Amino acid sequence: MKTRKLGSQGLNIPVLGLGCMGMSPSISVNTYGQADERESIATIHQSLELGGNFLDTADLYGPLHNERLVGKAIKGNRDKYILATKFGFEIDDNEQVTWAINGKPGYVKKSVERSLKNLGTDFIDLYYMHRPDPEIPIEETIGAMGELVKEGKIGYIGISEVTAEQIQRANLEFAVTAVQNEFSLFERAVEQNGVYELTKKLGIGLVAYSPLGRGFLTGQIKTPDDFDADDFRRSIPRFQDTQFYKNIELVNEINLLALEKGVNSTQLAIAWIIAKGVVPIPGTKRAKYVEQNIAASNIVLSEEDMERIESIIPLGTDTGDRNIIQSF
Repeated sequence: MKTRKLGSQGLNIPVLGLGCMGMSPSISVNTYGQADERESIATIHQSLELGGNFLDTADLYGPLHNERLVGKAIKGNRDKYILATKFGFEIDDNEQVTWAINGKPGYVKKSVERSLKNLGTDFIDLYYMHRPDPEIPIEETIGAMGELVKEGKIGYIGISEVTAEQIQRANLEFAVTAVQNEFSLFERAVEQNGVYELTKKLGIGLVAYSPLGRGFLTGQIKTPDDFDADDFRRSIPRFQDTQFYKNIELVNEINLLALEKGVNSTQLAIAWIIAKGVVPIPGTKRAKYVEQNIAASNIVLSEEDMERIESIIPLGTDTGDRNIIQSF
């Protein structure tokens, strides 16, 4: 798979990552139905075989179970993977999520030691602040993360779900390598709030979670009944009532364009993000979808293709509330 530099501090990664959130059972975050550990690990191994060695997880997922699963999957091959994980949603000593956001320097250090243990490694390539702590100046949190870089426990600093102003402040404290915000054809706020342009200006990589609009852009969702009973998307406004069917009409148009190019809507949506200079991290727990997603990295979109795609879902299109409270 092709690679690119993420940010300007020297981190080189594949143009496409693998989101691992849905690969393990979770009581702390909403996932897309049930997961099987054996299949999840096979998916990570299949991704590596195809050049997809950039894995994204977080201590919140589970909590902690997802990091442990990733650690089990990479055991014996740590040097072949680029690991990204996150901290910030407070997890107590009983491994329970308190739902406070904790960006205190002491908690940063406690969190990284726990993640290192869970992942079975002594080094995390990219360490994200999962959310800014509203009670702590972002400079304090980033300063503590900078100390971890100096100590050799992490390689690069990332921040997630942040504003342009927060990015500027964080980057002045210590060089930020990556910003991870939600970004897809269905969620283009980063192009409207200054984040997209600012990251380019500062030489910070932009990583897109939920690049397939939480599954909408796969073209496989036809009615709300396609979701399992425990699928959290049933509660998101974007997937409800008349908004659901308006969005389906947009997906159908994207699918027609994809068919013209001999690909599917999933691949076209991923290729669009890559062409925007952003690194998508689509999540899947099935090996068969990894091959499909990685193949999208080889799709070349012309300027005309990009214009046609964006004419179907122009910037500012109302696709419904993404419900940030449930976006992890």
